[in-house]
Amino acid sequence: MASPWLLDDNPPRDGVHAPRPPVKKLSVRKLGLLSALYFVQGMPFGFQATALPVYLRMQGVSVGAIGFIGLLALPWLFKALWAPLVDRYGSARIGRRKSWILPLQAALAATCAVAAFVPVEGALPALLGLIFLMNLFAATQDIAVDGFAVDSLRPEELGFGNAAQVVGYKLGMLTGGGLLVWASQYIGWKGLFLSMAALSLSVFTLMAFTREPAPRESSGSEERKSWREVLGQLKEALLLPGTAWMLLFIGTYKLGETMSDVLYKLFLVDAGIRPEQIGLWVGTWGQGASILGSALGGLLATRVPLFRALALTTTLRLFPLLGRWWLAQTGVTEAGVIGVTIAEEFFGGALTTVVFAFMMSRVDRRVGATHYTLFASIEVAGKAPAGPIAGQLFDRAHWSYAQVFLLGAGLSAAFLFLLLPLREQKDAPAPQPSS
Repeated sequence: MASPWLLDDNPPRDGVHAPRPPVKKLSVRKLGLLSALYFVQGMPFGFQATALPVYLRMQGVSVGAIGFIGLLALPWLFKALWAPLVDRYGSARIGRRKSWILPLQAALAATCAVAAFVPVEGALPALLGLIFLMNLFAATQDIAVDGFAVDSLRPEELGFGNAAQVVGYKLGMLTGGGLLVWASQYIGWKGLFLSMAALSLSVFTLMAFTREPAPRESSGSEERKSWREVLGQLKEALLLPGTAWMLLFIGTYKLGETMSDVLYKLFLVDAGIRPEQIGLWVGTWGQGASILGSALGGLLATRVPLFRALALTTTLRLFPLLGRWWLAQTGVTEAGVIGVTIAEEFFGGALTTVVFAFMMSRVDRRVGATHYTLFASIEVAGKAPAGPIAGQLFDRAHWSYAQVFLLGAGLSAAFLFLLLPLREQKDAPAPQPSS
């Protein structure tokens, strides 16, 4: 899921108890802005994940080839390489994070506008190249926005802030991969991309008139850190006990689910479902269920221990994954597709929120954006092989959709065993900056 900043483990643990009225007032302003920033980042990935596979399949592109379109999201995987650059440099006059966010948003809007004038047929390489650039700009902006969130949110605001951010990102995915795709039957593909450009410019304007707060943990010393200091602090955080199990955990929890996701929309196309219906059922209603699941997953993460929330959401996710196998075995019906889609997106969204809450709770704020970006990149890397593997199993090994769906469910069930080594770390405190 992209990489939004999600719910903290237990905000009151920090011992900060600000008066309720001021916190609520601040939250409305901050959370609206953070949601808008993540909304913009979610649009291109939503288009790539939901609309592009349907479009390519309708053009006769093979399932195996479509399995590789996840490579367009490589910037999300490798953004940790340039995260220290974003973390260290920035304009004090404009704002340390704003000086990155504003030009990247402008570049994203410009790329969407150019894509609007690329012919729908006969210019596939150009379209794919532009989508890659959209992901590059959005992924780099994500680093700066994560840092902006760390600097802006007070400890007692983290729960609301993280939930608002993941909801904003998924609303962007819903818009780019659902609503605008459904509306393209009226506004055309040109209108789809021009709408994305206009929405990006709207958030650009909002951010331009926002005053960036100073970092909460320091008085600006982070901006003057040497590369050796940044990398040394990151290494120190990664050498904490239990980190290896955590990295394996966040790198594998979505592998089976993603294998199933990659083929699910292609399965619906081959079953005769119209693209606009897929955009409505999967891209719109499905994302709506995912947003609701993410919000409730955040609430769950604040009400029960994280380990228990992980075990619960991981188990519940298995049922709709098996539901996809059941659809492939028994045949597609409107009620079946809608029911399985909504259930899978709901429980998958809840699990994602809980996992990212776990990641957030382990971030060292001295290198906040860089540390979290590394976690997020590993999460993306774990999902990256899923598309090519699923596509090759279907095309070259001649597996059926049902067989791939069953394998995805089986891998997700096997993931439950990775929770056992984490049991001992479930109550470990988050890394704290040293004075």
